[in-house]
Amino acid sequence: MPPPLLRLADQAAYQQHFVTKYCAGPLITNDGIPVFFKRHSFYHAFFDTVVHKDDTFSSIRAERMDWIEATLVDPQTQRFQGYLAKVKKHDPARRVELRYQNFIVVLIMGLKKDGSLKAEFLTCYAVNNNRLPKVQNAPAWTREDCENALQKR
Repeated sequence: MPPPLLRLADQAAYQQHFVTKYCAGPLITNDGIPVFFKRHSFYHAFFDTVVHKDDTFSSIRAERMDWIEATLVDPQTQRFQGYLAKVKKHDPARRVELRYQNFIVVLIMGLKKDGSLKAEFLTCYAVNNNRLPKVQNAPAWTREDCENALQKR
């Protein structure tokens, strides 16, 4: 069962919650990978595109903000490789996490100086039900495939 929806007064309140909860330091996934959040990620994750990129605040997306942490720390979360539309292929260095309903969290994987994995939060959203099978049919994300892909870059 997903966490309750987050009901805050306005965009500013959601943004402050995001910064306080996620941007202060890394969140550690259930498999030990630190995930870093940047303030500007708020605009990509919680805005819908209408005319210009990321131009309309989405309270529907923002209400699921606390689902990010719940997804990342839950050992039941499914992990898939992300799809890069520009090159039309899956990327083992993109991690798509699916746990609650059709809600996904997308991470960009990287390597720390010591060679261990780290991640940067890219976005999160509810996938349309007609696109959900595409996510679920993507190759499984594995640490080994990700590390190999990153070492080749």
